[in-house]
Amino acid sequence: MTAKIPVLEIFGPTIQGEGQVIGRKTMFVRTAGCDFRCSWCDSKFTWDGSMRDDIEMLTAEDIWQRLKTIGGDCFDHVTISGGNPALIKNLQTFVNLCEAQHIQLALETQGTKFQPWMTQIHNLTISPKPPSSGMNQDLAQLDDVIAQCNQTALSLKVVVFDDDDLAFAQKIHQRYPNIPFYVQVGNPYLEDDVDNHTARLLERYEWLINKVMTNAEMNRVHVLPQLHTLLWSNLKGV
Repeated sequence: MTAKIPVLEIFGPTIQGEGQVIGRKTMFVRTAGCDFRCSWCDSKFTWDGSMRDDIEMLTAEDIWQRLKTIGGDCFDHVTISGGNPALIKNLQTFVNLCEAQHIQLALETQGTKFQPWMTQIHNLTISPKPPSSGMNQDLAQLDDVIAQCNQTALSLKVVVFDDDDLAFAQKIHQRYPNIPFYVQVGNPYLEDDVDNHTARLLERYEWLINKVMTNAEMNRVHVLPQLHTLLWSNLKGV
């Protein structure tokens, strides 16, 4: 039987808004399902059942043909998003197909599950969840996942909403000091229509920059905004 993958969205070309390849031109394949329930998740529809009827079970070839129909020849990079795509063993077939087509792949996951196909990802971001998420990140589990990853492709990212999150980010950075590390300001304004959203996010971004600049334990950290929200607020499919 041909392996099927649960897909909610395929869109692009657009820019990657987060992590080590921020600003990179990319296509997105968003899978369904997650093992976390973060309080501030901006993609709750991947796990809360609200878009259950929109999930398509697609083969790797189906996904590839959809990418080509939408993006044509205007991409050579695909971001596998979620939810948590690392839950999906069947993504191996899609990863292999992209490799055969000379397409670079990016993935973000919280580091709770490892799949062998993750070693084929070119831009692998592991994003442990801070206290504000309401989740309990198992650091021993995180150690195990990180140890199995391709270290040359790997980076770490922590989303920061408050001082407790920043302290968690510092702990993660100190635990893995040789892995490129990114802190990214969180977006607490998840309504469909937010007044002055960009200005509000930039104010929070400046707060995070100022915090990191005076912290001697975080001298090798990249401080990022969530770029796509600055441009398009909470609009989906961009």
